[in-house]
Amino acid sequence: MEPEPKARRGRPPKGESTLSKGLIVDATFTVIDADGITGVSMRAVARVLGVDPKSLYNHVDGKDGLLDAVAEALLGGLELPERTGDPGVDLRAIARAFRRSALAHPEAASLVLTRQLASFEGLAPVEAVLTVLRDAGFGDEEAVHLLRAVLAALIGTLLREVDAGPTYGTGDAVGIEQRTAALAESGLPAVAAAAPHLATFDADLEFEYAMDLALGAVLGRVPASPSAW
Repeated sequence: MEPEPKARRGRPPKGESTLSKGLIVDATFTVIDADGITGVSMRAVARVLGVDPKSLYNHVDGKDGLLDAVAEALLGGLELPERTGDPGVDLRAIARAFRRSALAHPEAASLVLTRQLASFEGLAPVEAVLTVLRDAGFGDEEAVHLLRAVLAALIGTLLREVDAGPTYGTGDAVGIEQRTAALAESGLPAVAAAAPHLATFDADLEFEYAMDLALGAVLGRVPASPSAW
């Protein structure tokens, strides 16, 4: 982690007086979109803003503060749907809302799993999912296990959607044909038989299938009555 600089005295350089946490978060998203999470540093963000890196410390606590702020912005931008009272419908709606928010900055999506957030913005989606699960009759401990399992499936599906590339198939007709031919000639019977399906990747379809699987597992564990927990 970069050492925290000593506070400076005197008039701030041009541009630094207009800095805000929001502008810094936007600049961090710019860095992440271009270079991934590993490209984030105080210097990289300051370069986007055209300011001295030291000035960022007035708004965020180093690189960890930057990443926490990005994760909070990602979750805070989630438009949580209205409840219907049906746990399957409500959980799927939350997952779809998360996907829409995450795909705006796909390289940053994994921060939701790796940052320990305690802010309202960071915990609001957690509250939404836990409320659905508790209302379905799950106890607190079981609800947390289910939350983590569904979130892992959701993030994994999104990361595959963003990063898989042609290895996991494509939606391009020419690419599908080429990939199918290559897989058919792999010498592996199961791979060759499934070649047309392995060569095709439909992000929407894969997302819905993954959510069907994950949420089906959750709903299959709904207790007969809340008193069972």
